Amino acid sequence: MSNSEHVLNEKKYNKLIVVLSILIPVIVAVLFGVKIPNVEPLTFLPPIYASINALTALVLVLAFMAIQKQKVTLHKRLMSFAIALSVMFLAMYVAYHMTSDSTKFGGEGAVKYFYYFILLTHILMSIIVIPFVLITYVRGITNNIERHKKIARITFPLWFYVAVTGVVVYIMISPYYV
Repeated sequence: MSNSEHVLNEKKYNKLIVVLSILIPVIVAVLFGVKIPNVEPLTFLPPIYASINALTALVLVLAFMAIQKQKVTLHKRLMSFAIALSVMFLAMYVAYHMTSDSTKFGGEGAVKYFYYFILLTHILMSIIVIPFVLITYVRGITNNIERHKKIARITFPLWFYVAVTGVVVYIMISPYYV
């Protein structure tokens, strides 16, 4: 398949990528402000979704190692699993925040600034990484491997950062859960 054919295959997905890249953060922001009345808070979820973030980071590293060893099928399966984990994380994160009040960070001094830096960059990167993940995935499934490799070099560290800092945020805030 020629490069122009690969690009045509990708273009079929472009509208969906744009829509999802906008819709996901907007829906999360809206749902974050919605509280379901008379529902038991889902306080058991934060350690689960933090573990999913940790597992996502591990899966991303394993997928990277697989492709380095030219195990393409394994790489594809791991990347699909990483996306499924991210969707699971998002569903649990939203469910938790729709049933529970946000937890205030209780640390003081330098650790407080470090926490808010990690939290802010985690949130910003989690929004920024969405189109990167989608574009990278589409380039992979449409076999546009050269373009896939180019963007994957950006996507991998962004996504890995989001996954790891999600765990760091949880570890730092967990002593303050009620």
